Amino acid sequence: MTEVIIVRITTSKSKNSESFYITQSYTNANGKSTSKTIRKLGTLAELSAQLHTDRDGVVEWANEQARLETLKYKSEKEDATVMIPFHSNRLMDYNKQKLFSGGYLFLQSIYYGLKLDSVCRKIKSRHKFEYDLNAILSDLIYTRVLEPSSKRSSFRAAKQFLEPPTYELHDVYRALSVLASEMDFIQSEVYKNSFFLGDRMDRILYYDCTNYYFEIEQEDGDKKYGKSKEHRPNPIIQMGLFTDGDGIPLAFSLFPGNQNEQKSLKPLETKILQQFGCDKFIYCSDAGLASEDNRVLNHIGQRAFIVTQSIKKLSAEDRAWALKKTGFKRLSDDKPVDLTKLTDDDKNQLYYKDEPFTTKKLDQRLIITYSPKYAAYQKAIRAEQICRAEKMVANGSLKKQRKNPNDPARFVNKVAVTNEGEKAKIHYYLDTDKIAEEEMYDGLYAVCTDLLDDDVADILKVSEGRWQIEDCFRTMKTDFEARPVYLNREDRIKAHFLTCFLALLHFRLLNRSLKGTYTTEQLLHTLKDIKFTDIEEQGFMPVYERQEITDDLHETCGFRTDYQFITKRKMKGIQKKVSRDKTLLYFKYRARSATTPVFSRIVALIFLFNCQRWGMECKMCGEE
Repeated sequence: MTEVIIVRITTSKSKNSESFYITQSYTNANGKSTSKTIRKLGTLAELSAQLHTDRDGVVEWANEQARLETLKYKSEKEDATVMIPFHSNRLMDYNKQKLFSGGYLFLQSIYYGLKLDSVCRKIKSRHKFEYDLNAILSDLIYTRVLEPSSKRSSFRAAKQFLEPPTYELHDVYRALSVLASEMDFIQSEVYKNSFFLGDRMDRILYYDCTNYYFEIEQEDGDKKYGKSKEHRPNPIIQMGLFTDGDGIPLAFSLFPGNQNEQKSLKPLETKILQQFGCDKFIYCSDAGLASEDNRVLNHIGQRAFIVTQSIKKLSAEDRAWALKKTGFKRLSDDKPVDLTKLTDDDKNQLYYKDEPFTTKKLDQRLIITYSPKYAAYQKAIRAEQICRAEKMVANGSLKKQRKNPNDPARFVNKVAVTNEGEKAKIHYYLDTDKIAEEEMYDGLYAVCTDLLDDDVADILKVSEGRWQIEDCFRTMKTDFEARPVYLNREDRIKAHFLTCFLALLHFRLLNRSLKGTYTTEQLLHTLKDIKFTDIEEQGFMPVYERQEITDDLHETCGFRTDYQFITKRKMKGIQKKVSRDKTLLYFKYRARSATTPVFSRIVALIFLFNCQRWGMECKMCGEE
């Protein structure tokens, strides 16, 4: 805690002018004095012209301003009770907004931590536009998390923020084209800047693909007919996504809906190698993106791969070995076990066996795991499907079977029974051979890798982390409503998915920074509920429920909005603090990571200059 000692006037002289400031002096908990600038009064020339007096008169006026500032500060500190009169017989004013959304403030803390304001300035230097790209991009990200909808509706939602838009709707659509043209640059800059918010586990990269449908009936551009994840008969566009080992998004790409997803990996991975400077990692994917060409691609240089392998697609010899119940070991202690003699205590364990696995291009390692719990789960799911298949047989009708592997119709077969001289009749029956064949694979899972000497437990732990990228897609599609897509122009479609990607990145980084462990639903619900009501234009009253998660958010982001009443001046201070603290963090990081003493000193001086200019305490050395 700090205690104000005095409010005084300070001056700063340059070759051509003299400036006057009001400064507060403090003594911190360690007994060291520090200060911050409260307000710049102006230059001597400006104040002399305004007050029609000489320098002595300006100094006298400035001291009076300092005295008033001291009284105001003491009044706020000594009497925290706010008295605001309300009138029961007075109507509300027309067109006065009363309710404001404030959850974006916590996302804003991440936005400036990623230096996206600086990225927008770099983009503006290469384009000719007058609108505020930084404000548009930030609002698109915040509304995608808090109020996902069309660009028009997002613009209306942003008007509910404590800081409403200063741009127009047509500026948003124009900005989409610029964002699309700079999509690769933004991704690479955000990746590099994300290290200011913490380390990235980029030694492990998960890759997967999904697709998004459009509310159209004809193909157009990259919007092609393909295999939709939602089984919809609409044109789709596909997305390839890389995440790091913590499930934090790293990079994405878009490709036509009718393209084989296997071919999507190489272009995006090449971009990561060239633009991101990320060249040493373990590639991890499911079997659908684990073609031999993709494995060879990640067997070069300092890269390796751990991918899922389909047991059914193994050669007859390897498949027979995988299905045998012999040769397994317990993962916890490598003790050999007989899977046919497991006790109840053994059913919570995981078992494995491995062998060399050679293909035309690579020497690999094939690991087969068996989980009794997973086997019981698969058996229970199949039992329900068999019941539905039996009903189909009893009704004597069978709908067209889908290629979905969970379709119960796969257990129903048919034969044509012909009587002499009569037309053949179709007879449906339950295919027990098909059921028995599937039972052979219960509980089994296969992984291939070129890490021939690594511990099996470490390899399987990496493979198990693939659920995180699936959760990323689920969040984008369900919570952020990334589909259906209503945009038509290719550039605006790219910008739409860029904002969805950035929104996911912000949300994941914010969740990771919290001390507690919260689900996506918990954090999202909390951010959406953080609202404030305007109290007679004197300040704001929080109208959300204070919980442990809100305390965690405030502690992590370095400000508090859960007081019973927040003056307008204090709220503006919070809004400025969000961006300033992150900018100072940037200078702090650069100063400490400087490679030479001279460069380190230059950056440190810039850091201290900004501390003084913004009236903030120096957090690098604890001194003024």
